[in-house]
Amino acid sequence: MSTKPIIATAVAALAFAFGAKAQTNVQTFYDFGKDRQYVTTTFEMFKGDKFGDTFFFIDHYYNSTNKEAKIDGASSAINGSYFEIERGINFWQDSALKDLSGHIEYDGSTWGAGIWCFGAKYFLHSQDFSKTLSLYLMYDLHRGIGEADIPVKFTAVWGLSDLFGLKGLTFKGFADLWGNNTKWGPDDETKFSFLTEPQLWLNLGSAFDGHLDIGTEIELSYNFAGNKGFMVNPCAGLRWSF
Repeated sequence: MSTKPIIATAVAALAFAFGAKAQTNVQTFYDFGKDRQYVTTTFEMFKGDKFGDTFFFIDHYYNSTNKEAKIDGASSAINGSYFEIERGINFWQDSALKDLSGHIEYDGSTWGAGIWCFGAKYFLHSQDFSKTLSLYLMYDLHRGIGEADIPVKFTAVWGLSDLFGLKGLTFKGFADLWGNNTKWGPDDETKFSFLTEPQLWLNLGSAFDGHLDIGTEIELSYNFAGNKGFMVNPCAGLRWSF
C-alpha cells in the first residue's frame, strides 16, 4: 500500500447504512509491488452525527531494516507514516439537499508538509445502501513539493456489498485525480497525478463473529509517490472490524 492523498476506502460511504454508530477497523497488508515487499497497517474510523461526519485513518509502513541489528521495524522518516482526517459538514440532513455536504480535510505525513483541502461531497446510494458512490470536488491548498498550477482534486469512492449475490463479499475503493507539478528533470515536468486502490473483501462469517475479512488491494497509480508513469502494486491482507 502507499499513501492516500484524499481518502482511504469506502468506509465513510458504507457507514451511512448503519446510522451514526462508529465504524472502526484495522487492516494489515503485505505489498508485493516491485522494490516494496513490506507490511502496512491501517487504522481507520468513521462516525456520523447530526452535524455531518468524521473520518480518519493512519497508515504505517514497516519498511525500515537495520541489517546490523538483524531486525525489521517501522520506518520513522521516508515512507514512514501517513495521516488523514476529514470532516463532512451537513446541518441539513432532513432537507432535499441531504446528500450534499461540505468537506474539509487535512493530510499529513513523515516525509512532507501537511495539506489542507476544502470542497464538497455528493453521496449517491441504492435504497438498501448495498451500492454507494461518493463524489468529491476540492480545492487543494498544497504548498511546497508538488505545488500545482491547477490546485484541484477530484475523488470517487464506491462500495458494493454482497457482490455477485455472495453474502459477505464486498468491492470497494477510491479513485483520485489531482493537480501535482512534479519535476523529473530540467525539462521534464508532469502536471497531475492519479491513484486508485480497489479492494475486494470476503467476510469469514460466524467463525469470527463477523469481525474478520480476508482480501486484496491493487494500487494503480500514475506519477505518484516519486514514480513517473504508470505503476501496479498488488497487496493481500486481513481486516478486523470492531
